[in-house]
Amino acid sequence: MRIVIYPTYEALSAKAAAHVMQLMAASDQPLLCPASGDTPAGLFKAMANTYRPSQYAGWSFVGLDEWVGLNGADEGSCRYSINRDLFRPLGISENNICFFDGRSTDLPGECLRAEQFIREKNGIDVAILGVGMNGHVAMNEPGSAIDSRTRVVTLHPVTKKVGQKYFNQPQVLDEGITLGIGTLLESRHIILMVSGKHKAVIVQKMLEQPATNELPASLLLQHPSVTLFLDADAAVCLSNREMNNNQ
Repeated sequence: MRIVIYPTYEALSAKAAAHVMQLMAASDQPLLCPASGDTPAGLFKAMANTYRPSQYAGWSFVGLDEWVGLNGADEGSCRYSINRDLFRPLGISENNICFFDGRSTDLPGECLRAEQFIREKNGIDVAILGVGMNGHVAMNEPGSAIDSRTRVVTLHPVTKKVGQKYFNQPQVLDEGITLGIGTLLESRHIILMVSGKHKAVIVQKMLEQPATNELPASLLLQHPSVTLFLDADAAVCLSNREMNNNQ
């Protein structure tokens, strides 16, 4: 595990984007798994503003998660966010995207489709992930098994509450569809991004306590190529030992 800490969210986003570009350039058949949400949005902006569209030629993308009952047509959905922040600014063709349809009447089929797409592309090269207030990653809630695969999950009360910020009106959020911890651990590289003082305590727990499925993000720290990108606010609770890992 590598921990890197930057003074601002903007610096974190720019450095994380450069790291993504470097890792993806090493693949003959690049497959990126991007998270939606506030934290990776700056990384996506840096990708769109700093690099040429031709640099994304040949890339494929697999969705990380989605609210059950929603899809890209719904403002507030994960796909809506990724369309706005990444796919449209980069000019990505729909032919290069596999993303969950949370409105599908065959959600198990959606899970199988994502796993098959990943296999066909010879695995995920880079997974860009955030960490939830309860330690979840994607929609792998506390209690998720380390070998869990893509599946439909019941959402934790904290996730339901925090998720309301993406919607203009109250939204029923009971279930999600997500790549599993086991699926994500098969990625060649994992980038975990955390920003803001409101995430400082969960970052401290993730790094200073033993890995446990009650804090799913901690399970990803066992990956052989994982980088934890923090801004200074997210790192305020860390001891000097962890701070010294900023190399």
